[in-house]
Amino acid sequence: MSDTIDYGNKMHRAMRGLIAEVLEDVGANGLPGEHHFFITFDTRHPDVEMADWLFDRYPSDMTIVVQHWFDNLIVTPDGFQITLNFGDNPEPLAVPFDAIRTFVDPSVEFGLRFESQDDEDDDGEHEVVELPDIDLAEALDLKEAEEPAADAEPEDTPAKEAEVVSLDAFRKT
Repeated sequence: MSDTIDYGNKMHRAMRGLIAEVLEDVGANGLPGEHHFFITFDTRHPDVEMADWLFDRYPSDMTIVVQHWFDNLIVTPDGFQITLNFGDNPEPLAVPFDAIRTFVDPSVEFGLRFESQDDEDDDGEHEVVELPDIDLAEALDLKEAEEPAADAEPEDTPAKEAEVVSLDAFRKT
């Protein structure tokens, strides 16, 4: 038994559990109201499964949009599977929860960001940064691609304030 409590890893597991619970509900009942998700994940994770042409186009990370058209959303203890439409081509994806970098529901200004050990400062210390009065997608580094990854729709509403929660600052390495 360790002489410390690893709160950072415990919080990451809890946040991934929250994502799993939300996705299970959406898989069973569909998206309620205006809810939709931007999910960015590391395509280099060994358990990510997607078409070779998507790997070629997104060699390090990919942001998917779960909104208007999706099918076969299945949640497992380790991740989720979903079929999304890429330019009128349905493509299945399998994404482990450990590969998720960001999970955003802009309809309610909710977002989670998971930072990897590679994102740490050189001395291993983390800094807690408050992000007042900024766009949620910008805060989570969600950049618009030349073409949306899947099922994106332009937003005409003005950017809203958001708060980003990053719990890696409390992880002891």
